Amino acid sequence: MARRRQGAAVLGFADPMSQAHSYRAPFDWGDELPRLETERTVLRPPRRDDVPALYSIFGDPQVVRYWSTTAMRDLAEAEELLRDIGDLFRRRSLFQWGIARRDDDRLVGTATLFRLEPVHRRCEIGFALGRDAWGRGLMTEALTTLFDFAFDSLALSRLEADVDPRNEACLRLLERLGFQREGLLRERYHVGGEIQDSVLLGLLAARWRGRESC
Repeated sequence: MARRRQGAAVLGFADPMSQAHSYRAPFDWGDELPRLETERTVLRPPRRDDVPALYSIFGDPQVVRYWSTTAMRDLAEAEELLRDIGDLFRRRSLFQWGIARRDDDRLVGTATLFRLEPVHRRCEIGFALGRDAWGRGLMTEALTTLFDFAFDSLALSRLEADVDPRNEACLRLLERLGFQREGLLRERYHVGGEIQDSVLLGLLAARWRGRESC
């Protein structure tokens, strides 16, 4: 899992659309996130009936072990997250998809583009997967489709990730997808009484598009 702060903590992000009106076009769809499909998953906007699934994911201490906030305590926090996802999408400052299984449309995770900076054509990524979906390659499928969307449809040139250095599974996944480690920030987070470092990673569009020949 790559970190993203949940809920109202992301409301302080600057609205990227105020920075460059000339770059509006890639962000102008209708009222919902576009639907992105893989062989086994669908990336779609989270819905009201997904609240229990969101709570199951983000209320699990093992899932959020290396997150930048502690586990959710109740369904009300999941409801707040859902509201924030919608509000921030309308501002085009955060795009958070629910990752659902194609066979039953059950939400098993989320994938996020946030801190979008249209002028510099970059953003950060975050993702989380419920424990019952671990070890099946679902996140690799979802992120591959998400990165295609970010580089092609949004015309971004760089993606960034912030990962706890102890989260070896997440680091392996990102590095398989072409991310490179670019630095270590010590004692960057204080979460639940614990001090956490951060590994910063980056993926460039040119490397992503040339991955088949690497």
